Amino acid sequence: MSAIRPWPPDVELVGRDALVTPLTPAHGPALAEAVRDGQLWKLWYTTVPSPETMEADIAARLARREKGTWLPFAVISQASGQPVGMTSYLNIDADNRRLEVGSTWYRRAAQRTAINTECKRMLLAHAFEDLDCIAVELRTHFFNIPSRRAIERLGAKLDGVLRNHSRMPDGTLRDTCVYSIIASEWPTVRRSLDWRLESDAAASGD
Repeated sequence: MSAIRPWPPDVELVGRDALVTPLTPAHGPALAEAVRDGQLWKLWYTTVPSPETMEADIAARLARREKGTWLPFAVISQASGQPVGMTSYLNIDADNRRLEVGSTWYRRAAQRTAINTECKRMLLAHAFEDLDCIAVELRTHFFNIPSRRAIERLGAKLDGVLRNHSRMPDGTLRDTCVYSIIASEWPTVRRSLDWRLESDAAASGD
């Protein structure tokens, strides 16, 4: 009897600036170096692995993959060929064709570049156009204002705030802002993302 194929299946998404590829332990050393750029693990309103905990964090993400609740990725810069961060499909609901795009971080040098926009565009396109998702969620800490603004620029709508949703590593309680894009909104969101990427390419002279 063959094993049940997980949903969503592994996939590699190739863009002009970024490659989104299934995460493996081999990405660990380069990701441990990437996270040092900006010391991202010290931001109190995020949960980002430190260089010392990167191996364990990757193992935890892959364990969730085995359970069918996550599909974790490494994000590779096409310019350097090196990992610059991680992202995931998570809170996967195969029966209802829903999932979340999240648990994302990028080294400081890659932040506010076309890489994040392109990754979101590829992940959302795959979710809506290939996986036939009815909705995609994006979640963040109430106090993570840069993340909230970035999510809103995608065109996602705020569904609500889950108060005292979880406990952060420092013991503080997190209020989680839950945003979503539904299938009927995707064509407009896609056009907005394409316009932003076209504008970035024109500004860079490509």
